[in-house]
Amino acid sequence: MMSKVKLHFLGAAGTVTGSKYLLETSQANIMIDCGMFQGLKELRLKNWEPFPFDVSKIGFVLLTHAHLDHTGYLPRLVKQGFKGEIIGTAPTLSITEIILMDSAKIHEEQAEKASLEGYSKHEHPLPFYTEEDAKATLKFFKQAPLDTWTKLNEEVSFRFQYNGHILGATFIELNVSGKIFVFSGDIGRNEDLLLDPPKKPVWADFLIMESTYGNKLHPETSVSNELTSIIKETIHSRGTLIIPSFAVERLQTLMFILWRLYEKNKIPNIPIYVDSPMGASVLDVFQQFPSWHKLSHEDFNTMKKRMNIVMSYKDTWNTIDNKQPKIVIAGSGMVTGGRVLTYLQQLIDQPETSVLLVGFQAEGTRGRQLLEGAHEIKLFGKYYPVKAKIYHDESLSAHADQKGILEWLKDIDNVPQKVFLVHGEPLALDALRVKLKDTYNWDPTIPKLSEIFELTI
Repeated sequence: MMSKVKLHFLGAAGTVTGSKYLLETSQANIMIDCGMFQGLKELRLKNWEPFPFDVSKIGFVLLTHAHLDHTGYLPRLVKQGFKGEIIGTAPTLSITEIILMDSAKIHEEQAEKASLEGYSKHEHPLPFYTEEDAKATLKFFKQAPLDTWTKLNEEVSFRFQYNGHILGATFIELNVSGKIFVFSGDIGRNEDLLLDPPKKPVWADFLIMESTYGNKLHPETSVSNELTSIIKETIHSRGTLIIPSFAVERLQTLMFILWRLYEKNKIPNIPIYVDSPMGASVLDVFQQFPSWHKLSHEDFNTMKKRMNIVMSYKDTWNTIDNKQPKIVIAGSGMVTGGRVLTYLQQLIDQPETSVLLVGFQAEGTRGRQLLEGAHEIKLFGKYYPVKAKIYHDESLSAHADQKGILEWLKDIDNVPQKVFLVHGEPLALDALRVKLKDTYNWDPTIPKLSEIFELTI
């Protein structure tokens, strides 16, 4: 007997950020990911809007991975009445806890700073959520294993499958009355330095597919060679190389590359500062879950000893005041917040400063502005001239490119009833739509934000 389900696209539809999908079935309402919007102001404002569904009727949230654009709305969901289960792999939940607590602290600090310095349009600027809100979210966390079908009820079961990308990341298979829904999450790369290649789905009646690099191939150039060149230039000019970085995976990968360059005598003994309390906490998660990555215990500890791990804000300023040539890796990856803003505020107007952007820079972010040649950048309510040299390297991206996406799909034995392309900007979405039509003769749909589809199962 056929029945209907509804699939709501509440985020990452027509854009890269804010991943949130709701599957409404006769027995349960299930969310896949619960991210916050980043980048363009019109998207960020959507974070503050009331949730467009009765939150108390959502029974489960399944997390593909821990990144903020997939988990950062969770405290708001709980505050609006969610009382179900938030389910992820053990590393995903560990990293999600770190990310939520860290972002809550940043939200509170930014609201306080905006209030004190008067650069907010609001008389009493509020944090998006507080540390108390984040803590309240943790009690709903529940671990689930890889490769095992877990029942949610008589009608629905799910399975997490290893997906590379970051520690703990998965794609999700949902079996709803015998029909398989595959939510790709963010797909990792086959040649990742720290992680194994992603597994591949073999059946998908309904496929919800990321498209971040749907129109691009990652460059063949070696980031090691580019880093070596930039570091030598930094030493020559007696400047600072600032690398804004995501605290999860990208930061650890950069540490690994820089350590390996030093071990191979490709770069001199230049001080390397890792200024990301969240990134330092994620290092502990790497130690906790060795089976999820390639780094040996010995290499991990040797690499960590080579770095100067900055924890306090006082030490951030000590690092800035240190005039010797140095490398600083600091959050966040798209320059939307975190400690990197303080470094840029103090150093972006100096021609001896270099900034290396690694990975995707979403529309509306400071990273995208720098990438596109902005002559000034707004930090803490003031504009600063950009005199630093700006470099960009996408070869470190944790996302599969178009070729990797096609490779990830090639083992699917059936023709899906429906393919939805999400988590991409318009050009990437359309390019992948055409490529999938040409390669597999599928006819993908590009949903709009807040669009709801009724599907027959």
